[in-house]
Amino acid sequence: MKPASFIASKLALAAIVAAVFGLSGVAHAQRSKADISEPVFDSLPSPQFEGTKNKSFKPKDWLEVEAGISIPATSREQETVGFIDQVTVKWYVAVKDKATRKNVLLTKDITHINVPVGEEFFSSVYLSPNTLKRLTGTDRASKGAVEVVALEVLVNGTKVGEATTKFDSGWWNSGNLSRTEQFPLLSKDKTPFKNFWWDRYAEIQEER
Repeated sequence: MKPASFIASKLALAAIVAAVFGLSGVAHAQRSKADISEPVFDSLPSPQFEGTKNKSFKPKDWLEVEAGISIPATSREQETVGFIDQVTVKWYVAVKDKATRKNVLLTKDITHINVPVGEEFFSSVYLSPNTLKRLTGTDRASKGAVEVVALEVLVNGTKVGEATTKFDSGWWNSGNLSRTEQFPLLSKDKTPFKNFWWDRYAEIQEER
């Protein structure tokens, strides 16, 4: 029969190993959190392209909301290849509808592909001039046109971060918000700005 001191030393060693691996797991989980900047608003006039037939029109303003995102590797494979296959950004934008005087929740899920590990990229959504005017009653595209904006970032279905301009996390799940598909929130590739500032934004997976 082994002495009690030997058994105690084995148990102590096992506890140390478990603690080390436990701390390692916690550290990896912390490293896997995304760094997300606060969403920024910008007013962008409809672009005029050279090389096409010139037609007279007055450019209207689009409202752009973008956020910078940096994600560390969430797996050993990502550490090796230096890229994340897919990153899903779930956008939530609340706008007050002038007709009903209620806040309308607009949502958009964007899947970015071939995202570099640890390198900042930008994700963005847009409100078209006509959608803006119908909701707010004004042509002015500004931060004041919306009530609040938030985004969640997911890698392989697991949330690695979120950001919101105000209110607590999860405000987009409130039952007081009206939900509709009538007013589309657009990804960059569905706007006239599709080919602009190419390397600033992560590649978007085409909808099939």
